Amino acid sequence: MIEAAILFAAACYGIALLLDLWRIAQGPDAADRILALDTMVINVIALLVLYGVWRGTAIYFEAAMLVAMVGFVSTVAYCRFLLRGDIIE
Repeated sequence: MIEAAILFAAACYGIALLLDLWRIAQGPDAADRILALDTMVINVIALLVLYGVWRGTAIYFEAAMLVAMVGFVSTVAYCRFLLRGDIIE
């Protein structure tokens, strides 16, 4: 039963990743692209956690934490670049 739930959730997050990719390609402005990229990072984190639950190992949870940290920093850096035109002052 848990395998079916994990498969359904992974399919839903996979569809969400495709929709995020569409928003990145078709976004009317840069703010929409930043939000889609941040949402894509969250979906990848969810897929890593689901895969870790399915495999029964904790290494994927650590990978999800690394992706979360890199995703946060990249979102902040991209927003700062759009606002100021420079990341490092």
